[in-house]
Amino acid sequence: MADLEENARRKAAGKKEIPLSPIAIEVVRRIDALFAIERDINGKSPEERAAGRKAMSRPLVDDLHAYMREQAAKLSPRHDLVKAINYMLKRWAAFTLFLDDGRVCMSNNAAERGLRGIALGRKSWLFCGSDRGGQRAAAMYGLIVTAKMNGVDPQAWLANVLARIAAHPAHRLDELLPWNWRRPAATDAALAA
Repeated sequence: MADLEENARRKAAGKKEIPLSPIAIEVVRRIDALFAIERDINGKSPEERAAGRKAMSRPLVDDLHAYMREQAAKLSPRHDLVKAINYMLKRWAAFTLFLDDGRVCMSNNAAERGLRGIALGRKSWLFCGSDRGGQRAAAMYGLIVTAKMNGVDPQAWLANVLARIAAHPAHRLDELLPWNWRRPAATDAALAA
């Protein structure tokens, strides 16, 4: 898609266009069709999204998989396009995860946007003290961004979870994850007062 936009800019400026592969254009067109389906089902319940994906997206994804394999077999294994296709095919299970779970987004754009502040500020926290300190900081940033992405106040969530986790049953830890967590009623009453 970026190459198409770049060519449009080059053409407008009277510059020579970049040659684009018809195979790459077709793959992008097919992925665009998947994003169009995602836009149509956006805002629906996870169950409705999963059903819509099963009915509309799965056939397109299966066709895309077959098309990519077929095109890769026709080209030299050293061709840049084959390398790109193989990169995607090796990660096919991760790419298609959205088909079976309505809670999963087709792209990781939201996660990337959530972590942008961390990437921009990485010089500020370059010295975490040690490798373990860096791993702990990364875990904390991940938890905080996950809470924000789920519409949960990270400070309230962390304070509540840290106060409860020692006495919470280990087999029910999933209840404390940001997407399952609910603010205790006592906290709501205190905030209202």
